[in-house]
Amino acid sequence: MNRSASTLDTIVIGAGISGLTVAHGLARRGHSLAVIECGPRAGGVIGSGQRDGFLYELGPNSTLDTTPLINDLLQELGIAGERIDASAVASTRYVVRDGKLVALPGTPAAFLTTPAFTLAAKLRLAREPFIGRTPAGTEESIATFVRRRLGTEFLDYAIDPFVAGIYAGDPESISVAAAFPRLLALEQRYGSLIRGQVLGARARRKSREVAKNTAGSFSFRGGMRTLVDALAQAVAPIHVGTVVRRITRDTNGIYAVDASRGDEHIQYRARSLVLAVPAYTAGAMIEDLAPAAAAALVDIDYTPIAVVASAWRRADVLHSLAGFGFLVPKKEHRFLLGCLFSSSMFEGRAPSGSVLLTAFAGGRRNPGVATASDDSIAASVRAELADRLGARAPPLWQETTRWRHAIPQYEMGHLDRLRHVDAAEAALPGLYLCANYRDGVAVGDRIRLGHAMAARVNAYLAESNEKRAT
Repeated sequence: MNRSASTLDTIVIGAGISGLTVAHGLARRGHSLAVIECGPRAGGVIGSGQRDGFLYELGPNSTLDTTPLINDLLQELGIAGERIDASAVASTRYVVRDGKLVALPGTPAAFLTTPAFTLAAKLRLAREPFIGRTPAGTEESIATFVRRRLGTEFLDYAIDPFVAGIYAGDPESISVAAAFPRLLALEQRYGSLIRGQVLGARARRKSREVAKNTAGSFSFRGGMRTLVDALAQAVAPIHVGTVVRRITRDTNGIYAVDASRGDEHIQYRARSLVLAVPAYTAGAMIEDLAPAAAAALVDIDYTPIAVVASAWRRADVLHSLAGFGFLVPKKEHRFLLGCLFSSSMFEGRAPSGSVLLTAFAGGRRNPGVATASDDSIAASVRAELADRLGARAPPLWQETTRWRHAIPQYEMGHLDRLRHVDAAEAALPGLYLCANYRDGVAVGDRIRLGHAMAARVNAYLAESNEKRAT
């Protein structure tokens, strides 16, 4: 069966957090649109599950309150009252050092006495304000950048686990300019990270943006799925289970998307097109329209992640769990990337007398999780939680969620690859690419960039309306 629709203002392909945020911004402005999603539901990697009174996450467990745009969005969606902030105890974060959990310092005074870093590492940090800037035109990995400015130990026990927690990547290959542009900007502007952190505080207050290292974490009473469900409802209907087969653009600049849903063939037509899908999917979709951009997108690698939610009786876990969780440096040679103390972070995650832990494995360190069995992954998680947290008895249950292509890697040359994407958008007016391989992988990043992308599309549609009227 074939069906063709009238020409819309916009087609959004992909109903993850990026696509939903763009679609919401356009719908609020009154634009006609279609949102297409190949999966069975909207939300992408964001999802929540319930079992035996526990509430666990399939992907991101929280987001950071880094921009006022987030709370504006929650107000628009009517879910601001569902927001819950992380508990005060979650301000403590741990890193594994020599097999033991050590609390990371939260203040300059605590840094002076912390056992997380040796005296030599602390003294090395004092040299940072006197180290020169990265030469213009030089691309450094985050490992090279940190090693040069802060020293090897700070790389091993602070930045390496931090990078693993965000990208599940290898700091030796991740580009500082692509993945941590604000860090590089501090160095370039102030000549020092320490000096920039102090002197840049005024500029951050003026912009109303909050640095990620100081922003508070939050989730929702019903889990992170609350956010994507509210967005999906606001932009409904969403055409789920719909697979894009071909994209073309005619001489009038109208985009045609040929898609199928079961045995039904559907064609969508619109004056603008937003691709909010993974880089490898976007590359395949625009291969005929923009070959250079397509090749660059396909070249962006993704790491696999296994998320393991574990329910335990409180009496069976010896550690206090008074904190956010722990991260594991590569230097420790462990299976896990880290673990969140989910029931300590947010209320309502576990019944009384029980605790919920969410462990993460895989990434660049252990890509084998993509093909390992759930039983094998769960057994490795149990063994490590026994060592790290004193989890003495078997868990009440474990749920493993596998993401084979979880997180895009902002590796060396990433900005050059994105320049091909920018060129494609310039050469094909009305085409926009918006996903987590650009400008940050965090939920807050996607809301901020989705908001900006909606404004860009709106401006393009307004300009094209003016041209048609004259």
